[in-house]
Amino acid sequence: MKIHCLIHVAFEMPGSMLDWTEQKGYAVTYTHFWRGDALPEQMDFDWLIVMGGPMNIYEYEKYPWLAGETAFIQQAVTAGKVVLGFCLGAQLICAALGGKVTKNAEPEIGWFPVKMTAAAKQISALVDFPAEPVVFQWHGDTFSTLPEGAVLFAESPVCAHEGFCYENRVFAFQFHMENTPEILHNLVENCADELVDAPYVQSAVEILSQPAQVQACNALMGKFLSRLEQIH
Repeated sequence: MKIHCLIHVAFEMPGSMLDWTEQKGYAVTYTHFWRGDALPEQMDFDWLIVMGGPMNIYEYEKYPWLAGETAFIQQAVTAGKVVLGFCLGAQLICAALGGKVTKNAEPEIGWFPVKMTAAAKQISALVDFPAEPVVFQWHGDTFSTLPEGAVLFAESPVCAHEGFCYENRVFAFQFHMENTPEILHNLVENCADELVDAPYVQSAVEILSQPAQVQACNALMGKFLSRLEQIH
């Protein structure tokens, strides 16, 4: 299987997902937008993974590649690919499918629980998720209007739409399960200005002192990928 990753900044990488791809022996290729990389042909990959980043999906003037990336994601979905998005990547999927992304009521940064919905129990790839997993968040925007046909699988008190699935092969996670300790350190270092005094924003110390949560999320990420592989 061939997997392609869309990368927006050097400090938000696929993390523990690369452990899984290495174990499976799958080829992984990349588009690094900040380097000016070209996008591949749709025939060149089977799965598409869209990572996070500090930009907003509507900042086209500052990041002109966003429009082309959104169209590329839409093409991948139309072509029947498995598509996964995390944080910014999830929001780009939402926009590509016709949903709406706007500011969330509160920024959400740190380790917080999300609640899996009743619909999540019917999604085979998510059967290993506990009822309320503690996951890592770093976002100010969210998908406020889900695309037509999307199934909401996770929610929280501060963010009504934490994750959705489309056709059991497109998964948009507002949160992260793939982050390693190195990625978390890089996030805190590069986005320290966002760690403001707010109800759902944790300190750098709180963010970096949760090794058990990192391991639990990484394990859950691996189980999810394996389930998805079995289905597709």
